[in-house]
Amino acid sequence: MIDMQRFFMGVSIALLFLAFLCLYRAIWGPLITNRIVGVGAIGTKTLIVLLLMGLIYDRLDMFVDISIVYALLNFIGTLAASKYLEMMGEV
Repeated sequence: MIDMQRFFMGVSIALLFLAFLCLYRAIWGPLITNRIVGVGAIGTKTLIVLLLMGLIYDRLDMFVDISIVYALLNFIGTLAASKYLEMMGEV
């Protein structure tokens, strides 16, 4: 079990590193659409890290609920930003 926890911890660290790469795109993206996609990618990676933390701490049921709420907030935020930018004529 310890080996699986180390594996999940390694995958989580790798995903956090990739999230920082997406953060670069979200901050300095050349277009606003690149920034929205970067923020969405960060949200997706965070969701997976939350699920991996649930597996590491053997509390998957609690982390699944948190992940579902986080995924919904991420989806609604992306839709709201896209709709706002569409109304402003920037996309």
